[in-house]
Amino acid sequence: MTKTQESARTLMPRAARVFSDRVHGVPANQWTGSTPCTEWTVRDLVNHLASEHLWAPHILGGETIEQVGDRYDGDVLGTDPVATWDAAIADSLAAWARTSDDAQVHLSFGDTSAEEYAEQMLFDLAVHAWDLARGAGLDERLDPVVVRHVWAYASEAVPQWQGTPMMAPPVPIKSDDQQDKLIALTGRRP
Repeated sequence: MTKTQESARTLMPRAARVFSDRVHGVPANQWTGSTPCTEWTVRDLVNHLASEHLWAPHILGGETIEQVGDRYDGDVLGTDPVATWDAAIADSLAAWARTSDDAQVHLSFGDTSAEEYAEQMLFDLAVHAWDLARGAGLDERLDPVVVRHVWAYASEAVPQWQGTPMMAPPVPIKSDDQQDKLIALTGRRP
């Protein structure tokens, strides 16, 4: 895999800033709006990311999926989605800052490096920041450094995920823009 200078773990704060800016920018009447993730509203999408980042400190701390259990299933956003997101991402980023790339974590598909877990989390933050922006009618441009890194990872990983429920087939495009290519690779129309 082609690597950029920074690791996914060290790029996480940049991607989190972009996603957080979008969360803070969601107009009150857009929380129930649709997103490119056809089964999710804007709120559902933010809930998904908040849940993932609530999990992260546990997983990075050595817990297994079974130990974390179902505590973050369902609606984790409550009555204040923005505050819940802010708390979840702050705790997650603090856990990532304490973790080395070569630490081992226990995921649903088995034990893997924290580096691979970080790649997946960075991928989700970047692509879903675009989904959130599209769904809420906000600026869709992503951090180009994050896009470059995620493209290097996704161009190899996504083809392996094709045919699974988590990934739609790529959308053909004529653009040479790296962000457009990333978004199209994930089955979204930029």
